[in-house]
Amino acid sequence: MFPLGAVLLPSAVLPLHVFEPRYQVMLADLLEGPRRFGVVLIERGSEVGGGEVRTEVGTIARIVDARQVGDGRWSVVVEGTRRIQVVRWLPDDPYPTALVVDLPDIADVSLNQAEEIGLFHGLVARLRRVLAQLSELGESVAASTFECSDDPAHGTFQLAATGPFGPFDRQRLLAATRVGDRLALLAGYLTDAEEVVAHRMAGGGGDGSQG
Repeated sequence: MFPLGAVLLPSAVLPLHVFEPRYQVMLADLLEGPRRFGVVLIERGSEVGGGEVRTEVGTIARIVDARQVGDGRWSVVVEGTRRIQVVRWLPDDPYPTALVVDLPDIADVSLNQAEEIGLFHGLVARLRRVLAQLSELGESVAASTFECSDDPAHGTFQLAATGPFGPFDRQRLLAATRVGDRLALLAGYLTDAEEVVAHRMAGGGGDGSQG
């Protein structure tokens, strides 16, 4: 397990700089075996040194690329694959480990498929506008022409990874096991982002990131 100050979402790509001895050992083991490990968000504490408070919902990461960059340090690129729920943390010896289970979506009867798709397409259009406006304002954000799945179950995670959202907002989206709940969360986050962007484009201060 790799606790981080960032959220890895299914389908998202995340670069990692591995320099702590315990994670160097973990990486060596992984490269000789499954090349997969769990990533969870640190709720409180530091990424370095241990003793942090970790979330219970995370993502299985697949190692896409791993290169040594000197002094035992590694530059690693991983891709999120599927969600996991931590059942129990095991001793951090020689590195963090846990007993985990898959965390699939729960069937959502609050919306039919057509409603889900309609809401999702509306969110995609809203996010494209927000990203285009933030780019005009000089922010370093994802391109508004991002590619996205047509399936709301998968696409909501892609929007969460692409939008100007903070780690705790992304964690709430990751932990939501109903598509309708993720659509509602994204709608709220985008409303906040739209208000900030409108204020800035009208000449106000602040930035476009969310907490």
